[in-house]
Amino acid sequence: MTTKVVPGLLIATPEPAQVAREAANRMAKAMREAIRDRGEVHIAISGGSSPNPAYELLAKEPFDWNKVHVYWVDERAVPPDHERSNYRSAKAAFLDRAPIPAANVHRMKGEATDLDAAAAEYESFLREGVRQKIGGLPALDLVVLGIGDDGHTASLFPGEPTVHVTDKLACAVPAKGDREARLTITGPVLENARASVVIVIGKAKHPALERVWLTNGTLDETPARIIRGFRGAITWVIDKAAGGMG
Repeated sequence: MTTKVVPGLLIATPEPAQVAREAANRMAKAMREAIRDRGEVHIAISGGSSPNPAYELLAKEPFDWNKVHVYWVDERAVPPDHERSNYRSAKAAFLDRAPIPAANVHRMKGEATDLDAAAAEYESFLREGVRQKIGGLPALDLVVLGIGDDGHTASLFPGEPTVHVTDKLACAVPAKGDREARLTITGPVLENARASVVIVIGKAKHPALERVWLTNGTLDETPARIIRGFRGAITWVIDKAAGGMG
């Protein structure tokens, strides 16, 4: 017999459009609380199609956008105007719609010829830019994540050592097969976030989501299980299909 435990708050809605509204509301709540309590907010966002409708709604919120700082969870090794770029995706859905100062937008340099150096530079951005620390490490106010069909999150992939990295806050991920090389922030930063919103849409994601929620399992098989160890508030926003309900 297998046992499932959902770590954190689960919000299941019938349709992706409702997922977007719920996710945007949860993101906005975490951001408002950070601005109220700490005077600014530092968020790390993911690319892909699932969070974009939520970002579009979030951009309509009446924040003091001068107090919002944006980082990336991961990036593909492509230029920022490439169709596969997480930066480009988020720019169209979010940054072009919200008046965030350019100096507050901290993208990963996926186009760098030396990705290890780009990762080290991003670690410096995190250490210097995110002034609030917990346990000596940057404490992002919010991270936005998804889960891949294979059980990955961020650019932490099954069977690869990146999910076990603890001595770096960002690292390069080598190309493999048809997958291009990437940059990703690592477990120590993700686990230290004050709040996270995990968006999961579609029937194809259901098996991976089930593996994340099982009480038994490994990070090597399902790196998204790292979310179970997050210290801050975790909110899962899923549709019926991802939850196996239709």
